[in-house]
Amino acid sequence: MSVLSDAPTLRFPHPVPPPTDGVPVEIAPGVLWLRVALPFALNHVNIYLIEDGAGWAILDTGLADARTEALWTHVLETQLQGRKPTRLIVTHAHPDHVGLAGWLSERYGLELLMSQVEYLTAQNLRYNPIAIGKSRHREFYVEHGLATSAIDSVLDRGHSYIRMTTEMPAAFTRLQAGRTLDIGGRRFEILSGEGHSPEQIMLLCRDEKLFFAADQVLAKISPNIGVWPWEPKANPLGAYLKSLAALQAAIPEDVFVLAAHNLPFYGLHTRTEELIAHHDARCGDILAGCAERPLTVAEVLPFMFRRPLDAHQTGFAFGEALAHVNYLAEEGALRFGRDQDGVMRMAKV
Repeated sequence: MSVLSDAPTLRFPHPVPPPTDGVPVEIAPGVLWLRVALPFALNHVNIYLIEDGAGWAILDTGLADARTEALWTHVLETQLQGRKPTRLIVTHAHPDHVGLAGWLSERYGLELLMSQVEYLTAQNLRYNPIAIGKSRHREFYVEHGLATSAIDSVLDRGHSYIRMTTEMPAAFTRLQAGRTLDIGGRRFEILSGEGHSPEQIMLLCRDEKLFFAADQVLAKISPNIGVWPWEPKANPLGAYLKSLAALQAAIPEDVFVLAAHNLPFYGLHTRTEELIAHHDARCGDILAGCAERPLTVAEVLPFMFRRPLDAHQTGFAFGEALAHVNYLAEEGALRFGRDQDGVMRMAKV
């Protein structure tokens, strides 16, 4: 995820987040906000509990680790005045969102609701070794010019978080864009967006102007838009930009955006325009660099990330750089070539 500005153009009605100690706060009528710690530079994920009749529907889970299990036990057994969880909604397949889906579903007997693509993606990442296998990853990074030491670091530590999930439930209920979901008498429109994840689910309650945006629109950072070894020619940035335009057309500006990271905010259209401009600027930086000489994806990284990157961040940054390169290639602004060592380089058209 890319760091952007402090977003002064947005309005934050709750400028101080809740602590990551398992005490939820009411962020809107019938909506509780829980902040769960993550062991990364992006050090939290926002979880929401939506009033659902006699209990609470859970939106996302956090990672599968002992700390998060203990936090959920504390919340569900001591913080909800005896009201039980009713079902589990997961927005997408990344471990900080789906990590404890199996554990929560089994322990509390919860129905799991997800989009089909995200459910199958989560299953693939957990059970298919090729999806996160070192050999294919190494070939992918070598082909695009990453140094051996950096590859070793990414493969040894950078992708370990992918395995921070519990066994997925054997069955799920499918969520599809264009349909609706009733939660506690509220009617939510189901939307989906590509780019950050292939079929990420978002929920919109027009009557109460509540928009659960997952990772698609964040207040102070851009969600990671990355290309991965199992689909090396993908164009997620193109899909993401189309998704942002679709959200602008479909959703009023005055909704309360309850996102999965950073602070909830007002100013959806302003933020989508900022995100579009951010990625346009990144593309401009890449084109300027490639105009001087052909570059590998690894050589593009300093144009996009001017801060030190740890192993976890390097894997994400590399995927994001390739996403911008693939987008520019599909738009006809860059062309790929292969040097005598078999390494791919891009030149400006």
